[in-house]
Amino acid sequence: MNIRRSANAIWQGDLKEGSGTLSAPGGVLNQTPYSFNTRFGDAHGTNPEELIAAAHAGCFTMATSFALQNAGFTATKLDTRADLTLAQDASGFTITGIHLTMKAAVPGITAEAFQEVAAGAKSGCPVSKVLSCPITLDATLE
Repeated sequence: MNIRRSANAIWQGDLKEGSGTLSAPGGVLNQTPYSFNTRFGDAHGTNPEELIAAAHAGCFTMATSFALQNAGFTATKLDTRADLTLAQDASGFTITGIHLTMKAAVPGITAEAFQEVAAGAKSGCPVSKVLSCPITLDATLE
């Protein structure tokens, strides 16, 4: 089974003074603004790193729920925060890591079993896997 998802970015202008919008068919991103100041400052809008962090938090949380189900448990609450670090060095900017923090309420599970489930979900969630996947490109100049 293959599932395809898509998103669209439109940008106008140069890096610092320009701006753009992000859209996706699901409707959460609907011409959502992004710019240099939303990425490197505190302007209203979003940025790629925030979206990666949100995707990772969501994916890991769902993967944990599924792994708990497979182990015979149901969480009453899974609350995950993903903190992404973007660092600059001589070669430019690099995402140097994502730290996941989960607070969970899972009746009947031991701390040891929960740690095992969470570790498996961290390594098995698709967003964890994609962070080092091959990337292909078709670029056309119009």
